[in-house]
Amino acid sequence: MKRLLEYGGIAASVLLIAFGIGATVVGFNGRDQVRSDLGREQIVGTPDSTIPNQLVNTGSEAQAFAKVMRKHTLEATGGKTYAQMPRFATADGKGTNDEKAALKNPKSGTPVDNPARNIWVTETALTTALNTAYFAESTATFVIVMGIAMLLIGIGFLVLTLGVLRVPSAVKEKRRTPAPAVAVPH
Repeated sequence: MKRLLEYGGIAASVLLIAFGIGATVVGFNGRDQVRSDLGREQIVGTPDSTIPNQLVNTGSEAQAFAKVMRKHTLEATGGKTYAQMPRFATADGKGTNDEKAALKNPKSGTPVDNPARNIWVTETALTTALNTAYFAESTATFVIVMGIAMLLIGIGFLVLTLGVLRVPSAVKEKRRTPAPAVAVPH
């Protein structure tokens, strides 16, 4: 039974160490992928952002740029979000949700979409991608930390298994060899 526990402890240790190394490698690869993909897009922080004139190539920089994009979009739409803006364009520029009061496309006769509202569609798509980069890099960092933790736990478990379950051979020999008989004078 002792041998089974010893081998089981060693096997569990090796698995933890292997998964720890694997998770750490995958985490670093994921983080590097996020950073290279962001860098490839050549996004540069605007002067009013927290990263002015800086290349956006990390998850936290992507999140910072997404925040400034939202600020710019709110400025461009008079402080209104997509849901607060009228759906269609009007001649006076105020917009409407009434199809009959909306400007009509001269070719099709259909109501013209509010172009200011379409800014939100673009902003939402871009900021979602940037925030996803932030999330992906955060997840990769978590995987790195968990990988290192599994590696350390595996090493600790291996040390514990070898130290507790394996009795050193010198101790085994001492147990096997009977002590010499000593004559006691009367």
